Amino acid sequence: MFTKGKTPETPASKSSPTPAAPAKPASASAAAPAAAKPKPSPSILSSDLTITGNLTTTGDIQIEGTVEGDIRAHLLTVGETATVKGECIADDVVVNGRVVGCVRGLKVRLTASARVEGDIIHKTIAIESGAHFEGSVKREDDPLSGGKKP
Repeated sequence: MFTKGKTPETPASKSSPTPAAPAKPASASAAAPAAAKPKPSPSILSSDLTITGNLTTTGDIQIEGTVEGDIRAHLLTVGETATVKGECIADDVVVNGRVVGCVRGLKVRLTASARVEGDIIHKTIAIESGAHFEGSVKREDDPLSGGKKP
């Protein structure tokens, strides 16, 4: 049994494809969900949607409609047709539309079509030519911490 070539070949042939095939797909499938979990798709609120209330997410959100309330997100994009009446707090804030309220973000960007009426508290800011802004601008090393206290 141990000296013949047929006996080792048969278990080797049976054991090699069986463990190798499941082991590789199991590793690949285990890595894929782990990579996909931290990066969910962004939430998009369409232009015909009006929300009254606060929005909170750890992911990305794109507003095209109207929100009357505070928004907290990782990446917040206010679309050209959007109106937000409330505080916007996010790591990255991109304003293409209208915001009436305080904007807090590590990176804040106002595009040429932006209309902001309120204060901006930021770590870095970019304001494109043509953007309309009424309020004060303040730089802080941790602009998000001030939004968590109240």
